[in-house]
Amino acid sequence: MADRNQSPVIHLAQQPEADALLARSPLAALVGMLLDQQVPMEWAFSGPYTIATRMGHDDLDAHEIAARDPEAFAALLSEKPAVHRYPGSMAQRIQQLCRFLVDEYGGDAEALWRDAASGRELLARLEALPGFGRQKAQIFLALLGKQYGAGPEGWREAAGAYGEKDCYRSAADITGPESLAKVRAHKQEMKAAAKAAKAATAGKETTAGKTGKSGKSGNTGPSGRTGTSGKTGASGKTGQTGTSGKTGTSAKAGTGATPASRRAAGRTAGPAKRAESTGNR
Repeated sequence: MADRNQSPVIHLAQQPEADALLARSPLAALVGMLLDQQVPMEWAFSGPYTIATRMGHDDLDAHEIAARDPEAFAALLSEKPAVHRYPGSMAQRIQQLCRFLVDEYGGDAEALWRDAASGRELLARLEALPGFGRQKAQIFLALLGKQYGAGPEGWREAAGAYGEKDCYRSAADITGPESLAKVRAHKQEMKAAAKAAKAATAGKETTAGKTGKSGKSGNTGPSGRTGTSGKTGASGKTGQTGTSGKTGTSAKAGTGATPASRRAAGRTAGPAKRAESTGNR
């Protein structure tokens, strides 16, 4: 894209017509990068060609896409085969991107990097695009530098790990089927590592929970089975000499089972005798 008279050779879509559009159209490259999420890369980067074909053109136009009726544009992306796994959502994002380009760059996608003074400046411009986070912006910056010859000074540093030479991390490193397989293998390794790390973290949290204060082995605490309110406590069933036990003063076997018997005991014995009688019973 740095030299409009000589287009780069692109193999992102793995389809000649779709790759040819990506090579000559800055907007198609941006839209393909936007679509590159939650679907295989070939599917994502074939999307711009599919959209252009359904619109009856050989290229994408930011002004036309931005002005399209949202429902009609979503329906266009939803036709079989769909442009994306989530065609409705991605239709909104593509239109947001095109509106931004129209408002900020007159609809000229290449203006994003044509006069960028440094890799850091271009990265900031890419991060400002709707639907582009830092990672996507760094990958696209690396793609511009590695395959389009459009990376300004310092683009490798600004692209981070994606700017490194001889690596297979992202779309920026795909030059054919073999490199595509290597990039896909790298992504699978990263996903497996992330999954293992998540499982390890969950295991540590579970272990910590089992040994906490609410563990099953804490039976001797204030509310435990042998505590003050436990089975052998003052109100427990086996505390026969407790204040509210079965043989206590208010228990069923206490001083007289009925009022009449207590009155009879009071007439025939003094206070000491009554206490003795209570204890014997």
